[in-house]
Amino acid sequence: MFQVLASSWALLLGMLLLMVGNGIQGTLLGIRGGIEGFSTFEMSIVMSAYFVGFLGGSRLAPGLIRRVGHIRVFAALASLISAILILYPALADPIAWTIGRVLIGFCFSAVYVTAESWLNNAATNETRGKALSLYMITQMAGIVSAQGLILTADPAGFILFIIPSVLVSISFAPILLSVSPTPAFETAKPMSLRRLVQISPTGAVGIFLMGGVYSALFGMASVYGTSAGLSVAEISGFIATIYIGGLLLQYPIGWLSDRMDRRTLILGSAAIGGVAAGVAMALGGSFTALLVAAFVIGGMSNPLYALLIAYTNDYLERDDMAAASGGLLFINGVGAIIGPLLTGWMMGLIGPQGFFLFITVLMLSLAVFTGFRMTQRAPVPVDETGSYAPVLPTASPVAVEVAGEVAMEAQQDESQTRGDEPAGRS
Repeated sequence: MFQVLASSWALLLGMLLLMVGNGIQGTLLGIRGGIEGFSTFEMSIVMSAYFVGFLGGSRLAPGLIRRVGHIRVFAALASLISAILILYPALADPIAWTIGRVLIGFCFSAVYVTAESWLNNAATNETRGKALSLYMITQMAGIVSAQGLILTADPAGFILFIIPSVLVSISFAPILLSVSPTPAFETAKPMSLRRLVQISPTGAVGIFLMGGVYSALFGMASVYGTSAGLSVAEISGFIATIYIGGLLLQYPIGWLSDRMDRRTLILGSAAIGGVAAGVAMALGGSFTALLVAAFVIGGMSNPLYALLIAYTNDYLERDDMAAASGGLLFINGVGAIIGPLLTGWMMGLIGPQGFFLFITVLMLSLAVFTGFRMTQRAPVPVDETGSYAPVLPTASPVAVEVAGEVAMEAQQDESQTRGDEPAGRS
């Protein structure tokens, strides 16, 4: 672990500052939108726009990096992020915010691609798994820290927009001055969606549903809090608890996933998350109950993303895993775009509790679908499954491919220890 920190501290520090900036703007816009008088529907469009840009960035960033290089892409897009953050309060209009969110989503996606390929290049085969874990912890720590910074100034003013702009600007320095050499960049051509669904219906459907859940949590949690009449401190505490749950339960769920039928764990995690959201919907008047539900929902939904990727990889040949990751990211991105829109629609129909109703429906749908699929296909023997690698829904194609590589290497090591040859499944 210390070896990874020594070789990648500058990159991880830069990413921490970027994630703090991203975490602030995601929460702040939901609060400021309420102050500006934006409707729930308008805010759902604004929040969905981020994921439109993010999906576009994940598809277009690789070509952009190949044409002009990592350093130029990183510096140019991070500068654009900083500029947009400072323009939000000056252009308090839903259309302007929607355009800004599309651009910021695109820029963050490309920045993640750049940083993650640098991180992968800096790691060795022995340290890649630890580097991926540290990167995930850094992302989570950035988002959680951002919620505390929300409390440092009035969300009706300009200061809270200046802070993330400055942090993003500062984040360039440790990365651009310390990271070298510039890595080569290649990504696999995505597998066709039809083929991916045929290989793992549970993985494809689950990734789509979790895209909706994640985008609702990341994009609409502050909109929910504003609509429900929570204070700024309560909104920041609510959102921070979601990510703390995701961080603390990631590894226990990962440990279990390597020791049992992953479908059982997917079903159980989705059911627990769905029930927690249902409880929050029923007991939303109690802030304590809200925090407990937030911890459980975050603790179930964030690991489920990596769990579904690991489960899908169990049915892939090793050479197909990288190609499948692109398809999974696309499916997740489509779900993420739809998530805020449907959440906003439900909140418009039944009020703030529509936020939890949406999460309840998606999580329980995943549990039911997984239970159905368990009756259609025999499980992969536990000793033949790949290893779980932590990866967040914010990951670019690079991080997802790295997670696949980590899982393959761990599986190969285990197979060699047993004297077997690793086998894929079609």
